[in-house]
Amino acid sequence: MARFTRIQVAQTMHEQGMVPLFYHANVELGKQALAACYRGGARLLEFTNRGDFAHEVFAELNKYALRELPGMMLGAGSVADAGTAALFIQLGATFIVSPSLREDVALTCNRRKILYSPGCGSLTEIGRAEELGCEIVKLFPGDLYGPNFIKAIQGPQPWTSIMPTGGVSPTKENLTGWFGAGAVCVGMGSQLISSDILKNGDFDKLETRVREALALIKKIRQA
Repeated sequence: MARFTRIQVAQTMHEQGMVPLFYHANVELGKQALAACYRGGARLLEFTNRGDFAHEVFAELNKYALRELPGMMLGAGSVADAGTAALFIQLGATFIVSPSLREDVALTCNRRKILYSPGCGSLTEIGRAEELGCEIVKLFPGDLYGPNFIKAIQGPQPWTSIMPTGGVSPTKENLTGWFGAGAVCVGMGSQLISSDILKNGDFDKLETRVREALALIKKIRQA
């Protein structure tokens, strides 16, 4: 059962401004990556469902977070159907993310009051997602749409909260473009938690990257 309400999760996404995301099949390596993000200041992270037995890895990471990382909210990404969503929710996921809008997933999450962030690529999809109770919609793949898409959506729908994922990097130019256009937060994967960091076990570097990215987002927002 999720230890945080979807309102708390949405607020944390807003406040943090960034959702780090990654997948790795090795539980111990995953724990180190999770802890590095936590030390860097992240209090919310998406573990993507991209490999066999990913749910088993997620279960161990979530137990670790609950035991060792107070306040850490762990969610599951790349969730494509209601059954998979229910499985991760049973393992304590505090939010669910999917690459496309899935109404069956929305209903499953709503029954358990879990935040659901679906991938959307049109105003119609965004509108339907909001009708289904989605607080924050994911713009995916973000690099194909660009910041101007968010800016255009904010005109007729200033209440819409959008999280671009894909093509987001921890640079001033990139992040200024997204937040300047009205993004509420960004999803950041390999540009933040790179394969080299995971391969080499350079978790001090990851901690520094997360800390610097969060500080940069805060500075951009204040400006």
